Amino acid sequence: MAKQSYNPFLMAQAQFDKVAESLALEEPVRELLRFPLREYHVSIPVRMDDGKVRVFRGSASSTTTPAARQGGDPLSPQETVDSVRALAMWMTWKCSVVDIPLAGQGRVVCDPIT
Repeated sequence: MAKQSYNPFLMAQAQFDKVAESLALEEPVRELLRFPLREYHVSIPVRMDDGKVRVFRGSASSTTTPAARQGGDPLSPQETVDSVRALAMWMTWKCSVVDIPLAGQGRVVCDPIT
């Protein structure tokens, strides 16, 4: 798995903190909204063409409402739990702006080419 030079979840939290300050959100509300309400971690066993079984890891985060996956490839060897958390947070904001009651994100860590 490739190392990321930055943590996208920490970036999303910093963005949230800036907006929360502008909106004068109370501290309990900030603390609740800074982290996913639900997080799922899965192990997916797959029998490969050569007969061997490989186990792929995946995760999904839901910040406030039922999950809806944002565009992009859900299978990637570069995914981390923090990248999924950040995408879930950003997806929640996008849906909130246009009043769509969906948010969340899910990804599986694997290289679909190999």
